[in-house]
Amino acid sequence: MTLPDHTCPSGLKARDLLRREGYAIDDRPFLERPEVDAFKRRWNVETTPQIWIDGERVGGYQALRERLGKPVRQKGETSYRPVIAIFAVCALLAAATTWWAAGTLLSVRTAELFVAFAMSVLGIQKLQDIESFSTMFLNYDLLARRWVPYGYVYPFIETGAGILMVAGALIWVAAPLALFAGTIGAISVFKAVYLDKRELKCACVGGNSNVPLGFVSLSENLAMIGMALWMGARALF
Repeated sequence: MTLPDHTCPSGLKARDLLRREGYAIDDRPFLERPEVDAFKRRWNVETTPQIWIDGERVGGYQALRERLGKPVRQKGETSYRPVIAIFAVCALLAAATTWWAAGTLLSVRTAELFVAFAMSVLGIQKLQDIESFSTMFLNYDLLARRWVPYGYVYPFIETGAGILMVAGALIWVAAPLALFAGTIGAISVFKAVYLDKRELKCACVGGNSNVPLGFVSLSENLAMIGMALWMGARALF
């Protein structure tokens, strides 16, 4: 569709994919809404674009990707991609910061910043839609299931502790908060996944996450515990 109020993203993607695969394209865009409605009725389809290859109707963009052997994410499919992206960017930010501040890529401060940046960014993910996060969080967090408001408080604890640890300020506040949240989180994840054998999605990157609850979620909480103990010890000694 190429309408005054709408351009079809899937149509543009399909056209680009076909060109990259070496196909000659006969592109027939709809310029008016009645054309779209008539086409859908004629072919009994709910969406456009619709692709034909050598006279055979393939279907929409996702069907085209399947036809050409490209990976297609299924509805509800779990993926670690969001967490990998966050951790990778936070690691690079930590390395870049220590390079700027101290002229080195790897140091103890790099590790500290990596965990602190990751806590802050994961907190942002939760704060984007705190209602959805709290709903998903209630599926497995032991404290939130007993005291529902904790599901709304947790993102602020994680984000705030991360920011304070980046600044190296008020560690006497940040470390106990991170230790408390990380410990409850680790116990909750361990019980849900390894004792109860439940298959749940993790709320670690927000309430609409498709990240499976498991090792990554446990690692996040263990890293928070380790960071809290390390920063607390540094502040004391």
